[in-house]
Amino acid sequence: MLLQKWCLKDLKSFLLTCKDTFSISKIHALVITSGFFFTNGTSAALLITHYARTGDIDSARKLFDTLPLRGIDSWNALLVGYSRGNNPLEVINGYKKMSLESVKPDSSTFTMAIKACTSLLDLKSGEEIWGNAVECGYEDDIFVGSSVLNLHAKCGKMDKAMCVFERMSKRDVVSWSTMITGLVKGERPKEAIALYRRMRKEGFGGDKVVMLALIQACANIEDLKMACSLHGYITRRCFYMDVVVQTSLIDMYAKNGKLDIASALFRTMGYKNVVSWSTLIFGYAKNGYASNALELLIEMQSCSFEPDLVSLVSAILACSQIGSSILGREVHGYILRRFDLNQILVTSLIDMYAKCGSLLQAHLLFERMSDGDLIHWNTIIASYGAHGKGKEALSIFHKMIETNTKPDHVTFASLFSALSHSGLVEEGRFWYNAMIKDYKIEPMEKHYVSLVDLLARGGRVEEALSLIESMKCEPGVAVWVALLSGCLNHKKFLIGEVAAKKVLELKPDNNPGVYTLVSNFFAAVGKWDEVALVRKMMKSEGMKKIPGYSVVEVNGKSHAFLVEDKFHTQYEEILRVLEVIEFEMRDICYLDKINLF
Repeated sequence: MLLQKWCLKDLKSFLLTCKDTFSISKIHALVITSGFFFTNGTSAALLITHYARTGDIDSARKLFDTLPLRGIDSWNALLVGYSRGNNPLEVINGYKKMSLESVKPDSSTFTMAIKACTSLLDLKSGEEIWGNAVECGYEDDIFVGSSVLNLHAKCGKMDKAMCVFERMSKRDVVSWSTMITGLVKGERPKEAIALYRRMRKEGFGGDKVVMLALIQACANIEDLKMACSLHGYITRRCFYMDVVVQTSLIDMYAKNGKLDIASALFRTMGYKNVVSWSTLIFGYAKNGYASNALELLIEMQSCSFEPDLVSLVSAILACSQIGSSILGREVHGYILRRFDLNQILVTSLIDMYAKCGSLLQAHLLFERMSDGDLIHWNTIIASYGAHGKGKEALSIFHKMIETNTKPDHVTFASLFSALSHSGLVEEGRFWYNAMIKDYKIEPMEKHYVSLVDLLARGGRVEEALSLIESMKCEPGVAVWVALLSGCLNHKKFLIGEVAAKKVLELKPDNNPGVYTLVSNFFAAVGKWDEVALVRKMMKSEGMKKIPGYSVVEVNGKSHAFLVEDKFHTQYEEILRVLEVIEFEMRDICYLDKINLF
């Protein structure tokens, strides 16, 4: 018969033409009636593979269970089906049954089994399978090696991954890209860039996966020179600039503070998606360009794109930056009409209302929406602290404790900051000791900054210095600045001079406010040579202190005022109103004095 002359190549060709289970079952029937099924076990593996390919894993399993002898091809075919069907548990169970039936796994088996462990983030099982692979002589197999690299990378064990990588006798682009991507996701961007340079030296060119990882690395380390160099390399090598690559480049430039380049890239995109819009909106908001962020959000909607979570959180951040509670309420209303409030949105809204001066609204939202979430507690405590309401912040902290919500390091940082702004020294000292003894939280620099600031503001600069000297970590600039500020306010010049010198030794990065504080301290002491030196340092670095300003929102429009600012268009009118208010206030004070008698 013609059917008896079939070869595997013919069978494979026929099966590839099948688009559904019914067609495969016809060929299955012909194979059985021809006797080919029983004379060649590989034909069964092909049928299992193609049943699974069409999504009919049940038929594939039934066929597999009827096989009198199940060789490695049949097992691998079934495991591939489960793997493609996103069923990692069945892959691992299948691998274990193979061992019980004394079927020796091959490279494909180990690769699929380790991949299944990766999907489940089951590091223990994955390492056991890797150990079996090594025993079976697959330690130098590039596919098995790459799969175990991915297992360690996805489970956050990059040091283990690096050990395996260094022992690999052969590496391909997948091995390199797995390592580079893993290092970036593990927040080790500098190591990722160094490994890429090594990859290039060994003659491997990066693919799209590697380029995206490197773009993210440049965004994380905020190295503009490296970012521009990478962009140039991608352009010269003619990588396909799809929406993912372009959006990643926008994010990279935004995180490096180059919003002009990020915006230019955005405008040249032929195709944009929601992520592209939200990435630039977030970039504007994060860098303090609140108006640009809100304008782009409106433009996004005019182009028929619905804002997503990222763009809305960015809009909330922008509203908090410009202090516009009116715009904030509009964004809040938009969210309520289209989204269910989640932790991120509630936290952002509480923070926004507080920063816009609507502390009552922030508290009402907290009371109404909070479900005992720690982040919500932390946000409302920080909000009261920012408004100088330390006692209220402490009261909320007590309520949190009563609900059996366990505070974390962020809670205490917010609490200490609130107590510092209100001068509650004894309370600060009590809860600092409680944090260490009762909650077993080791103090971090942010805790020390608030505690030093609290003590120094209260004139206890000697105690603040002792606290700094007891620090287990090296004190940073912020710690010494807090001490110096207290020394200046309370004229503790001896300790202040120590703090000032430490600040200059640590060389604060382009922070004119810090240098101005140091200069003011030396001027108060009368050390004019040091004043001249600090000012010279500021001039050489091109630093200039930006004056603070107040913002008042009237009828949805924000008005900014500097000290002695006479440039506002309604300056004369504002001055007249202030004079009237001043007279009224004096009359009230006069009446109060009369009432006292």
